[in-house]
Amino acid sequence: MSTLNTWIVDINDVFWTYLLIPLVAVAGLWFTFRSRAVQLRMIPDMFRVFKDKSTDGVSPFGAFTISAAARIGTGNIAGVATAITMGGPGAVFWMWMMALVGGASAFVESALAQLYKARGKEPGTYHGGPAYYMERALGKRWLGVLFAVLITLTFGFVLTAVQSNTITVAVEGSMGGTDSSWFAPVLGVVLAVLLALAVFFGVKRLTAVTKVLIPVMAGIYLLLGLVVVLFNITAVPGMIADIIGGAFGFREVAGGAVGTAILQGVRRGMFSNEAGMGSAPNAAASADTTHPVKQGLVQTLGVYFDTLVVCSMTAFIILSANPTLGERGGADVTQSALNVALGDWAGHILTLVVFMVAFSSMIGNYYYGESNIRFITGSASAMTGYRAVVLACAVLGAMGSVSVVWSLADITMGAMVLVNLIAILPLSAIAFRLMDDYTAQRRAGLDPVFTRDRIPGLKGVECWEPAGTDADDAQRLAKSHGGQ
Repeated sequence: MSTLNTWIVDINDVFWTYLLIPLVAVAGLWFTFRSRAVQLRMIPDMFRVFKDKSTDGVSPFGAFTISAAARIGTGNIAGVATAITMGGPGAVFWMWMMALVGGASAFVESALAQLYKARGKEPGTYHGGPAYYMERALGKRWLGVLFAVLITLTFGFVLTAVQSNTITVAVEGSMGGTDSSWFAPVLGVVLAVLLALAVFFGVKRLTAVTKVLIPVMAGIYLLLGLVVVLFNITAVPGMIADIIGGAFGFREVAGGAVGTAILQGVRRGMFSNEAGMGSAPNAAASADTTHPVKQGLVQTLGVYFDTLVVCSMTAFIILSANPTLGERGGADVTQSALNVALGDWAGHILTLVVFMVAFSSMIGNYYYGESNIRFITGSASAMTGYRAVVLACAVLGAMGSVSVVWSLADITMGAMVLVNLIAILPLSAIAFRLMDDYTAQRRAGLDPVFTRDRIPGLKGVECWEPAGTDADDAQRLAKSHGGQ
């Protein structure tokens, strides 16, 4: 197993260091330059969009909560711990930079997902994502299929194993150590059974409960973090100094210097906020809004909330306990830090938080894969096979080592990011034309409303017809104008 892990880690380091990180940085900087830093100058509009309502479908704020629930998970708790233990405090700085630069990438991919979305079976409902704009805008269905395969592997299989593994580590830590020879497999089977209830039998009550509890669990976690920060308020300036110093090599950190800090910060930052990855656009496409740019702005704000708020809170919790650097750790590191700061009861609460957010993410990961399987084929047997593999991953993830599971996630996530960026780089010109149209309407004192005839030459756009050509769109436009 150690040989396999070493081999995977070596591939990861080469892939991320020499290809993916430069591409992510160049793409984010290009989007920032071309959009005149849309992710910074249009922050007021990000909050203004929340006022938009939808009578039939998902509102912009509703789509924000869906993607936020998907983002807030193991990346915020276990991922940040991994970044700090492997890359030192400086990795946190590069997570912040990843959010600020990646906000432009999130804007582009989500605006494109809105533009090229498809109608659902019920009025006011939509679905879409990268696979759709790859097929409809680029005319390359094969690329859409490739992305659909990668997101299914990444979210449906590997990240399901990551969530299962994180739950197991947290529960074992909360119980003070267990015999993993029997405990991990049993817990994995329990998780698979619970997931099967939602997958095979569509137990709506189970998913409804998780949707209610996730915001509550996230709120409890932030509250715990705030208490820890207040208890250690005099140490916060020193933590910030360590973060900035470690980012530029001013201070030596265990596990490597600047290169390791950047590598871990970008990896874990992308895993947490998903900017440029191509996953959030699947949620962005579901929104019923009057202009694609509105959802691009909403998803950019989601990146900031995930990284600058939630991940920063985790970082301060961990750094307050002076963690051991150089040895990869996950949720157990955050758990130990809470135990030190607040007592064992806080670690038990974190276990509950981890269980809820990770299991909810397992359900979300499954549906990401399911929707993309349907993009590829309508075969019932293919769907059944997909479900069986997902459940197997839930069991195997609980039994796997932290290092191997996270390394596999890095490989599949990196491949997914690569394909998505290859698609949105040429398509970004369309996103910027959408942005110019939105800005022009805002300057005219209007609540921006988009129809596809406003940008001549668009192809593959199913929705966004001019008023009068479609009853649903005409009604939506009338409501929007009436609310000005």
